[in-house]
Amino acid sequence: MSRHKSQSGLALSLQGARITGVVSALPPRRVDNSHFSAIFGEDVVRDVVKMIGVEQRYWTDAATTTADLCERAARRLMEALAWSADEVDALILVSQTPDYALPASACVLHGRLGLAPACLAFDVNLGCSGYTYGLWLAHSMIASGSAARVLLLAGDTISKTVAPEDRATAMLFGDAGTATAIEADPQGKASYILGTDGQGASSLIMPDSAWRRSEAPAREAALQMDGGAVFNFTLQAVPPLVAESLALAQTSVEQVDYFLFHQANLFMLRHLAKKAKLPADKCPTNIAAYGNTSSASIPLLMTTTLATPLRERRQRLALFGFGVGFSWGSAVFDTGPLACVETL
Repeated sequence: MSRHKSQSGLALSLQGARITGVVSALPPRRVDNSHFSAIFGEDVVRDVVKMIGVEQRYWTDAATTTADLCERAARRLMEALAWSADEVDALILVSQTPDYALPASACVLHGRLGLAPACLAFDVNLGCSGYTYGLWLAHSMIASGSAARVLLLAGDTISKTVAPEDRATAMLFGDAGTATAIEADPQGKASYILGTDGQGASSLIMPDSAWRRSEAPAREAALQMDGGAVFNFTLQAVPPLVAESLALAQTSVEQVDYFLFHQANLFMLRHLAKKAKLPADKCPTNIAAYGNTSSASIPLLMTTTLATPLRERRQRLALFGFGVGFSWGSAVFDTGPLACVETL
């Protein structure tokens, strides 16, 4: 392992692991923009859609949680890869919408999946950057010899956290759960850059949602977003992160097959690609069909827009998660052809 501090954060290069499959699970309820016309009016909906680019999204019902979606994805992935329950050495759940304050939802899923007592299980409370952090954690565990097979679950049901009358958030977010299999492989390698700017923590927040209470708490906690602050942070932080990530991986724009950005909003994604000087055809999006799915957005992009190339041939991918926290992370690696790339 190599480690140093870059302008964008902690830079790490790891060996010994590879991704072998990815599955995403969506709830059955599809919500298109006509749902919002009665609330906000057609003109407002049209103007908002021009910015965020979301035409539809999938929402859970009241009874379905992130853990339920991730369990569906995990069961299908384990079946497709012929992983038995006692072969999973660690289960990591990345989510900001757990089932309970305690116990950890990863422990609940450990029981529901019938995993062995020697399997580690823990939650990571991260959102937009969470998938890249999760990959780093899984890779680090394998590189250290602590695990040979890791099940990384990433998902959120953000629709449960938004105020229905808040057009800045209600129309933006969708729900999804994902499962990624990471296995030991002496030839596998990846580079990561991870960083944080906690000064931006209040720009995307659910106040009064846990044990810290404001002087006049709202009757019900709801997600609050300062869209301008998030947009400015992203355009300042992510283009340098792209350049430093390529340098760390000793690769170039031409050598990378796809750049996978967290699907924050379409207007932002287009500006990022332009500012980072990336070809548009190497920056796929799926936000129009699924909305912003928080920690699930990058693996969902892999199992939808990139499913065919990931099944058929080896790809060099550069992943970039960024947002709530403020927190960001990148991962650059080669993967594929994958044995399982599916959306349920």
